[in-house]
Amino acid sequence: MKSPAVFARVAVPAPIYRVFDYALPDPLSNQSLQPGVRLKVPFGKQSRVGVLIETVESPQVALEKIKPVTACLDQQPVIDASLLTLLKWAADYYHHPIGEVIATALPNLLRQGRSSELCYEKRWQLNERGLGLEIESLNKAPKQRALLQYLRQCQGSVDKHQLDAFDPQWQAPLRALIKKNLIEQVTTHPVLQTDPTTAVQRSGHTLNPQQQQALHALADAGQSYQCFLLFGETGSGKTEVYLQWTQMLLKTNRQVLVLVPEIGLTPQLIQRFVKRFGSQLAVSHSGLNDRERLNAWTLARNGEAQVILGTRSAIFTPCPRLGAIIIDEEHDLAFKQQDGFRYGARDLGIRRAQQLNIPILLGSATPSLESLLNCETNKYQQLRLTERAGGAQKPSINLIDVRGQAMQTGLSPALLQAITQTIAQGQQVLLFLNRRGYAPTLMCHECGWVAHCSRCDARLTWHASDGRLRCHHCGHEQRTQTHCPECGNAELHDYGQGTEKIETQLQILFPNLAIVRIDRDSTRRKGALDKQLEQIKSGYAQILIGTQMLAKGHHFPNVTLVGIIDSDQGLFGADFRASERLCQLVLQVAGRAGRAQSPGKVFIQTHHPEHPLLQLIIEQDYAKIAKTLLLEREQTQLPPYTYLAILRAESIQAGD
Repeated sequence: MKSPAVFARVAVPAPIYRVFDYALPDPLSNQSLQPGVRLKVPFGKQSRVGVLIETVESPQVALEKIKPVTACLDQQPVIDASLLTLLKWAADYYHHPIGEVIATALPNLLRQGRSSELCYEKRWQLNERGLGLEIESLNKAPKQRALLQYLRQCQGSVDKHQLDAFDPQWQAPLRALIKKNLIEQVTTHPVLQTDPTTAVQRSGHTLNPQQQQALHALADAGQSYQCFLLFGETGSGKTEVYLQWTQMLLKTNRQVLVLVPEIGLTPQLIQRFVKRFGSQLAVSHSGLNDRERLNAWTLARNGEAQVILGTRSAIFTPCPRLGAIIIDEEHDLAFKQQDGFRYGARDLGIRRAQQLNIPILLGSATPSLESLLNCETNKYQQLRLTERAGGAQKPSINLIDVRGQAMQTGLSPALLQAITQTIAQGQQVLLFLNRRGYAPTLMCHECGWVAHCSRCDARLTWHASDGRLRCHHCGHEQRTQTHCPECGNAELHDYGQGTEKIETQLQILFPNLAIVRIDRDSTRRKGALDKQLEQIKSGYAQILIGTQMLAKGHHFPNVTLVGIIDSDQGLFGADFRASERLCQLVLQVAGRAGRAQSPGKVFIQTHHPEHPLLQLIIEQDYAKIAKTLLLEREQTQLPPYTYLAILRAESIQAGD
């Protein structure tokens, strides 16, 4: 007697709030398919890769409408049971189609139906002939000669990243050397994150009493759920607590998942994890190509990677022995996905820790009001670090009243004098303006026309360096207009300051100084940020100008002066969170000053020095600031005391 038919209930990546039933052909119906495997299925006129949710004996639709599964792509689930439970919860909580939620959790190559097996890395090395070749024989091919010399210096095989760092145009000379039978290609197991220039440092720094107390509280949590908030001043040693707690967990054969807002904003934290854990660490972020991200994902799923460090999407990384989750800069907006499947990685991390019954640690110098309220209601346990590590003192914060001042492209005389004095003492200056580009507004002097985005109606920002107008909201860009489209006038003026304009003015005022600008425009090319940070560390750069990319995660010992060029843009924002964001950003930026032995100073330019919020910021007591803001939120019945929903409508054409 033939066994009853079995049907597969599949989550297909489509904007439809349901799963779909498919028939399992005989070869597959005889297998015990586990939820979480990928199935190739027909969908409309296309073929798509979905994920099996469950097998059932009774479909939800008529039998004649059911199509058969084309193929099963996995022997074992790519999404384990606990992660599948989390994704189902996320689809329900964030009101998003389950198929798209699951697709978001998978690396791009897995969504395309590729194998989840590790892909061995390509590397190149000199063969015997290349090692013995007279280097002078390549004098007529200088790029080949330079590459050959580089390979000899490396004394082993090199990968694509090393070659990129050596010369972005390495492909042609490499092919030529391979053709001459001087270099050979080898394949190796994909290694975890390593730092070949430094030895792995297994022992950490000596903790001060507050750090020790925090570490003991984390250790006492054991392997049960508890949410901790590590509320530590900038420079108070939060990272060392992360590192030593991670070491404790690894000794019990557990994996640790560490989330950071953006890889580019926290380079020193990553370097410290690399230095401490070496080949135990896998890094996953958008800067990697698809194959590299899949390898990191696979190493974590196989349990080979013991520490997984990544940005918000890494919260979906499968970890069979996950023992703890750490979320650094938990207040940061980068943990919120703003398009497609909109989710908060911090909240999903807490939910995942609850489901797995493991501890989770949120860290910040300026925690979100939601997290602080959860501490007040005993949902979280707060751990405090109030002292800067190494004996460094908090910088002094001073307000510069710019009303009636003769400004030079947004720079006041008092700030310029402070810059001159700081440079004369052999120290570095950091100037902060959270507005990239040359100017935020391009206007016609004749009729008042303003350049607006044709897609979202926001104002376009002028980027003078490449002659483009860009929308910082939706990403649209276009060439800079030379004439007003309304009246034809050629006299177009820029208004306001961006980091490009400040950099240009500083080059005029300080022509003999090295100035480095760090924002998303100046760091677009691969390796550009690392190069600029090295210029800062070496002391070559004397003045640093940048956006929030310089605000957190950096340790610049020789920076003693921080100038905040325009603080007023956050005082009167329409968003009810504007005050909270301003305080967080200013205190994070201020924390870059005086992190070593030399005392730091912070100057905030403002037209409203009497504003109560700025007066609170001067005290540098974020706990007091948060208490004031929470009281305002409670009185006005705004989150975190109530809930708000945003309704967003989009259309291809305006007016629809």
